[in-house]
Amino acid sequence: MSGGGRCLLCALPKVFGRAHNSFREPSAVCHGPGGADAASIGAVSEPRLHLWLVEHLPDLTERLVEEFARRIPFYAEQPREVLDGQLRPAIEANLRISVRTLRQQRTFTVDERAEVIAWSARRAEQGVPLEAVLTAYHLAIELCWEAIAAEAREEDAAELGALALHFFTYLRSVVPAVALAHAQEGRERYGELRAARRAVLDSLLAGIPADEPALRAGVPIASAYDVLVLRADPEQDPATARHLTRQVQSALDAYTQAHVLAMLDGASGTALLPARPAEQATARPARARASARPAEEEPRVDPLAELVERITVATDRAVTVTTAPAQGPEGIPAALREATEVAELVTRLGKPPGFYRMTDVLLEYQIARPGNGLAQLAARLDPLDDRPELMETLRVYVDQGHNRRRAAETLRVHRNTLDYRLRGIATLTGLDPSGPELAAALTARALR
Repeated sequence: MSGGGRCLLCALPKVFGRAHNSFREPSAVCHGPGGADAASIGAVSEPRLHLWLVEHLPDLTERLVEEFARRIPFYAEQPREVLDGQLRPAIEANLRISVRTLRQQRTFTVDERAEVIAWSARRAEQGVPLEAVLTAYHLAIELCWEAIAAEAREEDAAELGALALHFFTYLRSVVPAVALAHAQEGRERYGELRAARRAVLDSLLAGIPADEPALRAGVPIASAYDVLVLRADPEQDPATARHLTRQVQSALDAYTQAHVLAMLDGASGTALLPARPAEQATARPARARASARPAEEEPRVDPLAELVERITVATDRAVTVTTAPAQGPEGIPAALREATEVAELVTRLGKPPGFYRMTDVLLEYQIARPGNGLAQLAARLDPLDDRPELMETLRVYVDQGHNRRRAAETLRVHRNTLDYRLRGIATLTGLDPSGPELAAALTARALR
């Protein structure tokens, strides 16, 4: 700081009140968005430090570029052409706006705020992190203050106090604008990415080549997929539905450790999971499997069934998930039809929520094929229409895998009562209750 006598910084608190009062209202020289140059404002009446700033803007710009490259990690990693071609113009523009509002003793105009947002949007488009941008703004104010304070004289105390308040006001205005620009750019980029991913999913589900949209979305096309159809009760509350969608998407992404192409509405929808290698279809580690004797080896666990369990727990919803394999992208439409048919069959049969493949309902699937045989098979149970207790006994007996003990416990009857009812069913229908025909007739009746 130039000038002798007592420390200028010690005198600043005494002048801040006066500086603040003089800065609150725009002066008579306030002009439009384009501002006014030194000649129009009047070099005689304008404070000396204002003119010093105007004269030294190129030097300040140069110093800020070098200090950003030295003290902000993101810019330290950038090549010189980025610093000169992208960073320097942004610094020049912001210094120009700051000095113009200072000389005219006012805050941002709408046009100036739009210009700051535009520059920040460019930074976001170029991938500059928000924390690096905010650090740059604060560091710029710090460095400009240091330069001005070093130039100030003792008689400039009031002017220096006004400058400090102006810098604080500038930061208060610019930081929300910068954050807004980055947020808007982030939403736009996310929206574009989501639209590109949806284009890939729509193409694959329709059997249309998806190489071009996949390239735009940065989504690799897998050699095989598990096509999932998810069914759950619809959620009426939009906020809850969005939360469920995020929960399901997170579970799918965690399963593949990458973003999964999915079209979800709450806990319902369709998803394409890149198929895992066959050797990964067990939950036990390889070392544990190798050390176990064959007689002691645990049953293989379907990882997709575990995924469905995680989705059920995460959403706290009764979710039914059906799946079908697709060998190559061209097999996805057929796999989607199969998984959808299985989902509809499971719903019609009133089966409990859970995970189903075609093999889990293969008999029911074949029985459900259109034809006269379905009606004839269902008619075998017509003699039980007037005996609802026998019909219920048959349903429970079949559901319990023809296990008499479990069926009697479920029905809360004695074993002898169960045996008596089963004999009555055999007499009326002419079919053995322990055979497959009655179970098939039950399925046909449910689908009739």
